[in-house]
Amino acid sequence: MGLAKRISTMFQAKANAELNKREDPRQTLDLSYEQQLENLTKVKRAVADVATARKRVEIQAEQLKAQGDKLAEQAKAALSQGNEPLAREALTRREAIASQLKDLDTQHATIVEQEDKLTQTSQRLQSEVEAFRTRKETIKATYTAAEASAHISEAVSGISTSMSDAGAAMQRAQDKVAEMQARSGALDELLASGTLTDLTASPTDDIQAQLDKAGSSSNIDAQLAALKEQMGSSNSGELSSGEGA
Repeated sequence: MGLAKRISTMFQAKANAELNKREDPRQTLDLSYEQQLENLTKVKRAVADVATARKRVEIQAEQLKAQGDKLAEQAKAALSQGNEPLAREALTRREAIASQLKDLDTQHATIVEQEDKLTQTSQRLQSEVEAFRTRKETIKATYTAAEASAHISEAVSGISTSMSDAGAAMQRAQDKVAEMQARSGALDELLASGTLTDLTASPTDDIQAQLDKAGSSSNIDAQLAALKEQMGSSNSGELSSGEGA
């Protein structure tokens, strides 16, 4: 195979693949059904045309038969008047009409045969088209169900992926919350120890804290004085030097 032929085949394959991807079989089936209906309508129209032709031949035959009967009566009338030549002429014309009637009978038989065949064909096609319609609707319903299942599968797959991502995001959020809680707890400890000043506290709370601190110092001084008294002057001197340090 030449290079040009291979390239052409490759592009054709790609085009067919793209067409197959975009083609909706339900629409294709409906289009095929419409085409079959059109063909069936053409066949029925042909049957109607043949039936019309048959009816025309039958009307023609009736007219010729009426003319033949009239000529026969005229031949009798001519003979009753003693006019044999006129009677012969009437019978001659009647014989010509009889020949035409034979031809019409042959044509009529042929047309009737054609009409019967076309009628049978039309009935057979009608049954096939109806069977195709039923099968078409079944396939369309099956395709729709399969398509819905495919969409559900895609949705479930997407949910699984998103749930995995959501789980990771949730874990990061929990880690962030734990980190923020730890930082908040450390800040509370620093505020409680006095390392950080709680700017949200009111001035009254600061004053009260200083008063409490002063009261605590006075209590400690009183306890130290009592110890000095109990331990004597020497021990009092050591305590005094220790306090200075």
